[in-house]
Amino acid sequence: MKAVKSPIHAVWSWVRRQPPKVKAFLAVVTGMAALVLLRFIVHDHDNLFVAAEAVHSIGICVLIYKLMKEKTCAGLSLKSQELTAIFLAVRLYCSFVMEYDIHTILDLATLGTTLWVIFMIRFKLRASYMEDKDNFALYYVLVPCVVLAVLIHPSTSHNILNRISWALCVYLEAVSVLPQLRVMQNTKIVEPFTAHYVFALGVARFLSCAHWVLQVVDTRGRLLVALGYGLWPSMVLISEIVQTFILADFCYYYVKSVFGGQLVLRLPSGVV
Repeated sequence: MKAVKSPIHAVWSWVRRQPPKVKAFLAVVTGMAALVLLRFIVHDHDNLFVAAEAVHSIGICVLIYKLMKEKTCAGLSLKSQELTAIFLAVRLYCSFVMEYDIHTILDLATLGTTLWVIFMIRFKLRASYMEDKDNFALYYVLVPCVVLAVLIHPSTSHNILNRISWALCVYLEAVSVLPQLRVMQNTKIVEPFTAHYVFALGVARFLSCAHWVLQVVDTRGRLLVALGYGLWPSMVLISEIVQTFILADFCYYYVKSVFGGQLVLRLPSGVV
């Protein structure tokens, strides 16, 4: 007797059979539907930003569990962790001098755990570090981000150094995951804990992007004016959208792997 598929598996099987353009369209529609849903169920949209930072912290905790349990850092990008530590340190500085609040506490906790992960990879578990796979040149992202921050930054009343620092952390956060994606592209196989971590980053990026988009919608564009004039307001939104789409492809294959009951995620060539 043929087993009856659940509605979720039936829909998922239908999606898998669709061409790439249809999948992309469905992904955009799903994202927009999620934004509409969040707008109605989350009354204070600032909570989305807090949730994004909390999910990022959860992802780091998954990494810590991996390092402590398996005693290996295989599949992890040291360069991604270093970029993460840089943008968190800069954002923490900006938070202290510009707006000390709950975000400061969350950033401090996330920075502390990230530094611990870096220490473990660099010193305690160096033998298992896949340095040959972690071959993304950091100057490809650091130099453009610094140049962008100098040229395009907030036009608020804060000190110019603080405004440039604020812009730098926004730009760095948008591309900090690229070295990790390069490692996964090189290995083609992603073990569960690393996959959970990167998926958590994807969820965090989406929540952060949703926070900004919904804030702009709710204020009818007044938020963009409050952020300053020139290109900076647009660059904030573009940075949020870019970092969300950078991880969208991986998140698709992660969900596909979970529904398929696969513990190890295998990425096709050219996914990242």
